[in-house]
Amino acid sequence: MHIALFGATGGTGRQVLAQALEQGHTITALARDPNKLQPHDGLTQIGGDVLDPAAVAKSVEGADAVICVLGSHGRQEPIEARGTERILAAMQAAGVRRLVVVSSLGVGDSRAQIAWPFRLVMDLMLKTVLEAKAEQEQLVMASGLDWVIVRPGGLTDGPRTSAYRFGVDPTLKSGRIARADVADFVLRQLTDDSFLHQTPAVT
Repeated sequence: MHIALFGATGGTGRQVLAQALEQGHTITALARDPNKLQPHDGLTQIGGDVLDPAAVAKSVEGADAVICVLGSHGRQEPIEARGTERILAAMQAAGVRRLVVVSSLGVGDSRAQIAWPFRLVMDLMLKTVLEAKAEQEQLVMASGLDWVIVRPGGLTDGPRTSAYRFGVDPTLKSGRIARADVADFVLRQLTDDSFLHQTPAVT
């Protein structure tokens, strides 16, 4: 499968990229600084910004699916919603249907799945980012595409274990999870329709 990947230079994005290449997929990755990505067979790097419609369209061209792991690191304003707008427009123009987006537990109707002390921290320190992620989710849900929104718990840099919990049960509480395990779950959503048009937690 050929995948357009947005957010490849972030922690989770790097895991998605590595595991996708390991599985034999080909990837086109858009990055503001492509030098942050190591050259690899099967990887096409495009330099550009996700806010540039032309760069996004070039990245999506020829893709079978899109994975969006956008983060706002190094930016003054959150990028999740505005960048996702560009991605959705490019997908609709190119006729690409499958979209897997990484959001976060605590966004939208998953707020109650976060323990209250962490809710307070998120409200105080991450309010703007959470609002951008909530808007991002709403845009995806209204897109008419074949989407899955993945909501991970607290991210760590541990190894892939495949021993994680996932699902749409609202009693599933947030816990720590390795980015490598999030990537494993994300890649499964490319061909599995179990959570199509749903927002599974992974923790």
